[in-house]
Amino acid sequence: MLWSGLAVSLILNLVTNNRAVEGLEPGAYDYTKYHTMDEILEWMKMMQNNYSDVVTSITYGKTYEKRNISLLKIGQKSNEPKKMIWMDCGIHAREWIAPAFCQHFVKEILGSYKTDQKIGEMLKRLDFYVTPVLNMDGYVYSWKDNTTRLWRKTRSPGTADCMCNGTDLNRNFYANWGMVGISRNCCSEIYNGHSPLSEPEAMAVTDFLSTNRDNILCFLTIHSYGQLILLPYGHPNISAPNEVELMKVGLAAAEAIKAVHGVAYTVGTPPNVLYPNSGSSRDFARLIGIPFSFTFELRDKGEYGFKLPEDQIQPTCEEAYQGALSIITYVLDKNFPRGAATNVAATLWSVVFAVWLSTAIV
Repeated sequence: MLWSGLAVSLILNLVTNNRAVEGLEPGAYDYTKYHTMDEILEWMKMMQNNYSDVVTSITYGKTYEKRNISLLKIGQKSNEPKKMIWMDCGIHAREWIAPAFCQHFVKEILGSYKTDQKIGEMLKRLDFYVTPVLNMDGYVYSWKDNTTRLWRKTRSPGTADCMCNGTDLNRNFYANWGMVGISRNCCSEIYNGHSPLSEPEAMAVTDFLSTNRDNILCFLTIHSYGQLILLPYGHPNISAPNEVELMKVGLAAAEAIKAVHGVAYTVGTPPNVLYPNSGSSRDFARLIGIPFSFTFELRDKGEYGFKLPEDQIQPTCEEAYQGALSIITYVLDKNFPRGAATNVAATLWSVVFAVWLSTAIV
């Protein structure tokens, strides 16, 4: 009996240790809580391990503090190049709800692609490239203590003329850089950097987008707060060539969001519904030819602002997921019409019938 008890104990210990080594279990991760950078990195490993048939991790740059900037590539494997959907979260450190959404989005598509025909079709036709936290240095710093919770920028050092740290990543891209809605004071929260792409994080995204721009159909960057869907451009005198279509797609996404919990989102260009700005990643994506480019500003409208309570994480993510899905579905249907195969077959049969008819007549 003693040996039996010891054996059972050893087996239980072995199982427990194996679970610890394997990392997080899918059901153990709490999507209703905010998570540290280390926890998010462990979550990324978990998703890659548990969905290895459709998930791979790609490192595409380093932050100023030498952290690897990584994304999850999600899609069914193919021997041919596939079209791409880009999503990034956490470009501003204090906007914790954004990384929470990226994790929710990944969880939802991976949990449903085998049973939901629409999601399955998406992963067959498209590859999703999801960066849960772009501004990793700033995000880590925002978790340091209560005095750093509202940190927004990167953590790059100041200059001899200005000793304040950090640049606003969403003012640092090469899209009308330095023109409107920026500050040249490095202590400002909207300091746009000493030059375009001065931040390695902005450079990493720029290189990735530029290399793959012919295949990227849609660019989604997730922020908070304000309950907005923003389309290019941030400059009041510049318009996207497909602004009418972008507005239509954005309005449909807002309707999809509202249908979930009744929360209203406003759609428009930044000068019309927020404030002018320049140097944003959204504008850069559209500038290099990515046709559908949007910024989501998640809940709320200012009651809690950047400190959105954890009990709002799930409803915020649920509604924003439907908004993102609305946009991606539109993009999928536009590029891969569902009736295409049927139409090809019909055309082929028409040709065959016409040949047969002409032969019969002769």
